[in-house]
Amino acid sequence: MNRPRNFRVYFLLAVLAIGGIVLLLREHRPSFLRPDLHLSAYVTTADGNVTVVDLVKLKAVARIPVGPGLSGMREHPTRAEVFGVSTTGGYLWILDPRISQVTARISVGPLPYALDFSRDGNRIYTTASGNNTLVAINCHSRAIVARATTRREPVLAHVTPDGKSVLVVNRRDGSLGVHDATTLALRGSVSVVAQPEDVAVLPDSSLAFVLSRSERRISVVDLRRGVLVTNLELAGKPTDMLLKPDGGELYVISPEAHGLQAINTWTHEVGDYMVLGSAPTRGVLSEDAALLYVSDTAAGRVTPVDIFNRRIVRDPGKGFRIPAGDSPAALRFDPAENLLLVVSQGSGDLAVIRVRTNFLLTMIPVGDYPQDLAVKLF
Repeated sequence: MNRPRNFRVYFLLAVLAIGGIVLLLREHRPSFLRPDLHLSAYVTTADGNVTVVDLVKLKAVARIPVGPGLSGMREHPTRAEVFGVSTTGGYLWILDPRISQVTARISVGPLPYALDFSRDGNRIYTTASGNNTLVAINCHSRAIVARATTRREPVLAHVTPDGKSVLVVNRRDGSLGVHDATTLALRGSVSVVAQPEDVAVLPDSSLAFVLSRSERRISVVDLRRGVLVTNLELAGKPTDMLLKPDGGELYVISPEAHGLQAINTWTHEVGDYMVLGSAPTRGVLSEDAALLYVSDTAAGRVTPVDIFNRRIVRDPGKGFRIPAGDSPAALRFDPAENLLLVVSQGSGDLAVIRVRTNFLLTMIPVGDYPQDLAVKLF
């Protein structure tokens, strides 16, 4: 008499078990692409190599020797190429992801740290901080097409959204140089916060925000008039800043303040403050600016933030404070924003997180003390 009831119980358990297995397999399956497409992550390591991670197979597939002191790695916006600089070697390098080889090394001068592309992708800009020089390189011919003298210790070149200017952050000089994007001629220089290291520019190229990791202030510069508007006081020394795509807000992350501050870019006022964890360090915004992911180097995790509602995501079925190895730092999405990639400097891994559920898929060993991260679909 109990057999039909037992059968229903066993049948229900079997259905639940199959459903659970299917869900688990779906969550942990690798991504799929057309046979002629490839999706890879590129991670620089302290020993001068670039580790290539296949994001379909979710494993490291190559380790490419590039040179000492690797920095500033970026994928080209349209070409199947990855660019970076060797700070120690004083050159810019170009990697072809189709053959996993470095195809060019271009001498630019002592101590380059970062690079940026022109709006059309035809030029690349970098600085040599050792001899105070701004350099422009043609991406097709690999030739240096222009040089200019900067103020002292230029550490960053950044192209404005309108493509007309190159902003140079001069660390020792404490200034922001405004150069013509074609000739590299210096149009003007504005004194900013001491030891500046990064800059963000509004979409209309009207204002620039200059960050120093050694100061609890951020400078606001009017690029049209070439003057300092104000220095905004922060809750702690910042490590990263992210600008909303529409330019309406700037989010400044500070491990010293254990959170982030939102700055209204139109009124130049410091607004909301959010506590995020022990030592929030780096962040990445989704394309629609709805979600912000912040790495916490002390806690070894990533915190998802609903930036519109100013709350940490704790929705059912979503991961909360996602584990990401030892000392997670740089973060990137894949082009479709299906995966969140996090460099774990202490453990030497690349953490791969499924964005849909905010759960850690896997940790992929990439080498000693990884730093920069680039992602390329080709």
